[in-house]
Amino acid sequence: MTALRFEQVAGARGGRALFADVSFDLAPGDAALVSGPNGVGKSTLVRIAAGLLAGAAGAVTRVGDVALLTEAHALDPERRLGEALGFWVGNHRALPALDALGLGEMADAPVRILSTGQRRRAAIARILASDASIWLLDEPANGLDTGAVEVVETLIAGHRAAGGIALVATHQPITMIGATSIALGGRP
Repeated sequence: MTALRFEQVAGARGGRALFADVSFDLAPGDAALVSGPNGVGKSTLVRIAAGLLAGAAGAVTRVGDVALLTEAHALDPERRLGEALGFWVGNHRALPALDALGLGEMADAPVRILSTGQRRRAAIARILASDASIWLLDEPANGLDTGAVEVVETLIAGHRAAGGIALVATHQPITMIGATSIALGGRP
């Protein structure tokens, strides 16, 4: 069974406490929306969820494959977009994912020529094509126009409807009906 659970997790970076006592439990179809101003630990929380950072306290349980979206798009800028995405997810999954994000016609373009929004959508295509049950999305709306944000919202809803989990950290509006709200920003 897919699951993501935080039990009284605290986060710190550079010896500075960012948040404490964060607890939530996400089962298939669930989502959490992490919000708060810059510098309060949203990205740290996502990295702890991914297992890239250890929490300063508490316990994290992950059951299921994880796909992580960070600021870096993780695509080779010298490769054609379809090839760069195919490296991560296989060529048979790359084009449908690019099509879903409105980038199918850009599959033969070098990644380096993509706009900021196109690179962000390509990074989201990597998440979509990953087939991971747990999506960890750090600021997915950065660089996206309103239409692209709506596409991302629809993809997240579809992922959840298929039994996936989404943990989304953002300071920009993202609609996720029924998502657990995790507001960071108070002193730990």
